Amino acid sequence: MSLDGSKQKNVEEDVVEEERIVLSVSRAIHALREGKPILIFDSEEREGETDIAFAAESITHEGVRMLRKEGGGLICVAIHDHVAEEFGLPFIADILLASGGRIAEMVERDGDVRYDKHSSFSLWVNHRDTFTGIPDRDRALTIRTLGDAAKQVFAGKPYVFHEHFRTPGHVAVLRAAKGLLTERRGQTELSVVLALLAGIAPAVAICEMLDDDGGALSREDALWYAMERDIPFVSGSDVIAYLKYEAEK
Repeated sequence: MSLDGSKQKNVEEDVVEEERIVLSVSRAIHALREGKPILIFDSEEREGETDIAFAAESITHEGVRMLRKEGGGLICVAIHDHVAEEFGLPFIADILLASGGRIAEMVERDGDVRYDKHSSFSLWVNHRDTFTGIPDRDRALTIRTLGDAAKQVFAGKPYVFHEHFRTPGHVAVLRAAKGLLTERRGQTELSVVLALLAGIAPAVAICEMLDDDGGALSREDALWYAMERDIPFVSGSDVIAYLKYEAEK
């Protein structure tokens, strides 16, 4: 093959890859907007995990059941940094450090989280109208109300968080990095960015997918799961590339 022919082939492959990425991310955006599940894989360089994700504002108890049964990991809600600030929800590590004593000594140190600088956990909450907070309908109420509240504060409306939620609870809130993907490329930031692209509340319910042996489901098995059920599957690199394509338009 000539040099010109090789360049042409590379260009064609780049075009095909761009089309694949745009289609995959567009499908995920549409699914989130419609209240349907998507799968998000971060990267092999991070956790190497795939999460099932639903828009928090539209989740039902059936969606929570899917997270619990088909995911199997920890059910969390990722929220935008501005939303967390308005809710008054700091990182849990900051709360524990401020408490001092032996509790503060337990807080993660540099190097403890091998795939990142720090985790994104804030508080664990229940909606005040839940009973124990753990059944699917209870968690759906908590998650859905978090989504509704995020929509309100992101639109500039006031929201008194403690009037609607209590802690400790059974839904873990994850606070996205202020710079989103420019600062951290975890499931928290990826899901919030996809919500923003979808034009919905920047609050997303996520849960890691585990295999039958209790380990993280492989990317290949997650892709197969997605294809069998016609669920959109995107990776962190897909989302980052999509943002680049959109910025260059």
